[in-house]
Amino acid sequence: MTIVVTGGAGFIGSNFVLEWLQHSDEPVINIDKLTYAGNLANLVSLENDSRHIFIRSDIADRSRISAVLAEHKPRLVLNFAAESHVDRSIHGPEEFIETNVVGTFRLLEATRAYWNTLEGTEKSGFRFLHVSTDEVYGSLNQHDAPFSETSRYEPNSPYSASKASSDHLVRAYHHTYGLPVLTTNCSNNYGPYHFPEKLIPLCIHNALAGKPLPVYGDGQQVRDWLYVKDHCSAIRRVVDGGAVGETYNIGGWNEMANLDLVRALCSVLDELSPRVDGLSYAEQITFVKDRPGHDRRYAIDASKIERELGWRPAETFETGLRKTVEWFLDNQAWVEGVTSGAYLTWVETQYQDGAVR
Repeated sequence: MTIVVTGGAGFIGSNFVLEWLQHSDEPVINIDKLTYAGNLANLVSLENDSRHIFIRSDIADRSRISAVLAEHKPRLVLNFAAESHVDRSIHGPEEFIETNVVGTFRLLEATRAYWNTLEGTEKSGFRFLHVSTDEVYGSLNQHDAPFSETSRYEPNSPYSASKASSDHLVRAYHHTYGLPVLTTNCSNNYGPYHFPEKLIPLCIHNALAGKPLPVYGDGQQVRDWLYVKDHCSAIRRVVDGGAVGETYNIGGWNEMANLDLVRALCSVLDELSPRVDGLSYAEQITFVKDRPGHDRRYAIDASKIERELGWRPAETFETGLRKTVEWFLDNQAWVEGVTSGAYLTWVETQYQDGAVR
């Protein structure tokens, strides 16, 4: 038996591949286009592991994906491949449509054709799991109930709109063609191998470099934070026991305003890697101009996956944040390998116009 993981060199995908092979000897066919956020350094520990086969390909290349499926005959396809950064989608939405919508469509087409060649238990046991985001549900007010699996889709950014489109395609392929699909919608992930354009790794990197810690607007945007290894364990649970055609929201039960998160991060850094001048890293917090259409609050009701599949996150925000900081402090060579060239140009472009408040 074999599984296919798309986007398996990215942040969440690579963590999933590593976690999967810690718990199973079932081989992984890892397909990744290796864009700026795809990094084979995430998978260096698997270099000599015969259970891991890496294939560089775009999920939009249907003929290549079809050939991979025909050769390796997986029982499971997990789709992590996506453009995922809201800020980048505002500046350049076309890539998000190409990968998240067109790419998912072509992956579904290739998978459907492959699934139709299967027979018996191989066909009935096959699954396609699509990894999505809570951002498809839009934004919540302060006292609104958290997002559930039946919440209305109201995406507000090009990124979330492209992911909403892919979710609808997955649903349609189940209802129209019978493709046995599962969908998961997760909250904000954090943890090892997180590309340093997102809030937590960016602030860790900037703090240690003596640079400003940029916080959008008033910093009161609320997010639910999910440790990436908890996310991986939840996906494994959905693979094992999820009902075909169902959606499962995966959250960390950790709502927190961005400013409070950055302050908590500074406190951990103050303890583990204090500034030479004895001051807190919180002194480096800088408020910058808010991004267009910034959603105010996301919150996940993850009670369905707990009730039906018995899953809850193992980490609290405090334990997960400490593990994340420790990982970045212990893996500065990895950080240096990704914080150069095009990445630095992107960060400078993104934050240079921010008015200090």
